[in-house]
Amino acid sequence: MTTPTTPLRIGLVGTGPWARNTQAPALAAHPGAVLSGVWGRRAEAAEELAAAHGATAYTGDAGLDELFGASDAVAFALPPDVQAPLAARAAAAGCHLLMDKPVATTVEGAREVAEAAEQARVASIVFCTLRFAPETADWIAEQGAAGGWFTAHAEWIGALWAPGADSEYAASPWRLEKGGLWDVGPHALSVLIPVLGDVTALTAARGPAGTHHLVLRHTSGASSTVTLTLAAPVAAAGVGIELRGEHGIVGLPRWDGAVGAFGAALDALIESVRTGVAHPCDVRFGLRLTELLADAEAQAGEQSGE
Repeated sequence: MTTPTTPLRIGLVGTGPWARNTQAPALAAHPGAVLSGVWGRRAEAAEELAAAHGATAYTGDAGLDELFGASDAVAFALPPDVQAPLAARAAAAGCHLLMDKPVATTVEGAREVAEAAEQARVASIVFCTLRFAPETADWIAEQGAAGGWFTAHAEWIGALWAPGADSEYAASPWRLEKGGLWDVGPHALSVLIPVLGDVTALTAARGPAGTHHLVLRHTSGASSTVTLTLAAPVAAAGVGIELRGEHGIVGLPRWDGAVGAFGAALDALIESVRTGVAHPCDVRFGLRLTELLADAEAQAGEQSGE
């Protein structure tokens, strides 16, 4: 196990916009880590991103094993159902895991990673942005400690594919297929669960243009509702989470970007490696999110006749 005084060697698997904009800059800048390499399906993309951060480029199946061998941990910037089997492979190679959400879009895929991490006894973090951005992480901890919540509402309404929208992520095939439920649903649940408790009952319904509405009951006795989509008109877009209870009405604060939050997720991974104590937002939590989202997808699909 890496000691606290030794920088964690972290390999990055993936070269897309998320890797370029968030993960590679955060990993390269972190004082407790060394970017040990970048793997990409396309050699030229891996070489370009690795060169930008002074790292080694890897490609091909053999290159994955070489990267795992040169790394203490691996960060993933891949579609979820590509990420899952490669993360299980990395865990089997003894690498700690810094995964993106969702871990997978099937319960079987997420369970495979969780079991591999447990068997290899490696640390894991699933990067749910709001759990690690300082402004929102502190707020979540404060509201969870306060308790006494009666109900909550979360809405994550994006306009990724609206006319006039301009996002590098709009062309993502897995987002086009799975929509807001799987892309932004983990963000909403990653706030509601630590504040209100695990979900004991879930009901899901479809709305227009791939919108999903969820009604949840939690172990605390509170209920919550969630609205998720990436296909709203630009004028309708917005993000908000509101809690109501004994202490009044409080809303999720704004947060400042993903690079700093990813650095905090890396802090959490390093701490988990150092202490051997699992983080609340580890791969087992990622599995739980996948179970809930798969349930919601199945219910909504039955209603629409899919």
